[in-house]
Amino acid sequence: MTRQIKFIQGNEACVEGALYAGLDFFAGYPITPSTEIAEHLSRRLPQQGGKFIQMEDEIASMCAIIGASLTGKKVLTATSGPGFSLKQEALGYAVMAEIPCVIVNVQRGGPSTGVPTHVSQGDVMQARWGTHGDHSIVALTASNHQDVFAMTVEAFNIAETYRTPVILLFDEVVGHMRERLEIPEKGEIPLVERLRTAVQGGVDYHPYLPREDGRLPMSDFGDVHRYNVTGLVHDMWGFPSDNPKIVHGLLRHLVDKIENNASQMAHYKTFYLEDAETVLLSFGSAARSALHVVEHLRPRGEKIGLLELQTLWPFPADVVQQYCNSARTTVVVEMNMGQVCQMVKTTVRHPERVFLANRIDGVFITDADIRNVLRLIEGKGV
Repeated sequence: MTRQIKFIQGNEACVEGALYAGLDFFAGYPITPSTEIAEHLSRRLPQQGGKFIQMEDEIASMCAIIGASLTGKKVLTATSGPGFSLKQEALGYAVMAEIPCVIVNVQRGGPSTGVPTHVSQGDVMQARWGTHGDHSIVALTASNHQDVFAMTVEAFNIAETYRTPVILLFDEVVGHMRERLEIPEKGEIPLVERLRTAVQGGVDYHPYLPREDGRLPMSDFGDVHRYNVTGLVHDMWGFPSDNPKIVHGLLRHLVDKIENNASQMAHYKTFYLEDAETVLLSFGSAARSALHVVEHLRPRGEKIGLLELQTLWPFPADVVQQYCNSARTTVVVEMNMGQVCQMVKTTVRHPERVFLANRIDGVFITDADIRNVLRLIEGKGV
């Protein structure tokens, strides 16, 4: 069979990826620039036997997908910056109760209502630290529609593997531009299904007792097992506890199950880095302009390359060190005030060689913007 080919928006590519991954339930509330995800799923998801519901607000949307996930469904919600802010308390609940779910944030300008119809990448640190307390999180991104599709599928796979919420951190330009998407054949991309407990019934089921491989089997809530679900620190039966040993053990588990597997979640792309003396590091739609600069300067003999991050959290420090430590200069290209740039500086051997090329005015960063920064660095003799 031949692959199905579509010419669609990035938001629609996200929809296609979610449906491919086996999405069962969507709850959301319209907000620019993510609304097309809800619009298309309102039609497509019921056609595939899934359930769509428009909730009264973003808080309710997050709570709805948590409840649906507990019953055994693959779930998704989509929003933008202000809605993402409203989801944070329930997002923390999903972290603590280890509930698989996927949250799309198509970023726009902020803070507050900001610039609803223009691009920004200002929610990187919010994705990491938006909910309170010590925790870890997974956040993926993409710069083109084929990768939007792939990262959406990967988000569901990670959520089910590690019993964790996963954030898809796209941006307005990626969400609204149109380009070609090839939809893989069914089975071409492996899918991770819910790991369900083999315990048949009775009191032997421990909902929060990891196996030797670290995975936690689940029982569909409302089925044969009765168990407690809480946002409080809890023991392996799900009952609240303030025992210091249990508190320490649970928090270490929540962080370690993500951070200890960071290398397996590290998705990235490299362009011309074999001999690069100048490394552009970027993500999302900004990486498109960065790649344009690289492909413009390479034929002129300049040793420049691009490292495009598709995993932002857990931050792929080993990858960044591998490609940036030996570079003469690293230029982080992003549309915020340097949120990823600061992470790069704390990661590499020579932070003084790391520079920022950015825009924060709601206008898409261009190749000219990046080349201007490169000329300034060269003028300083770095």
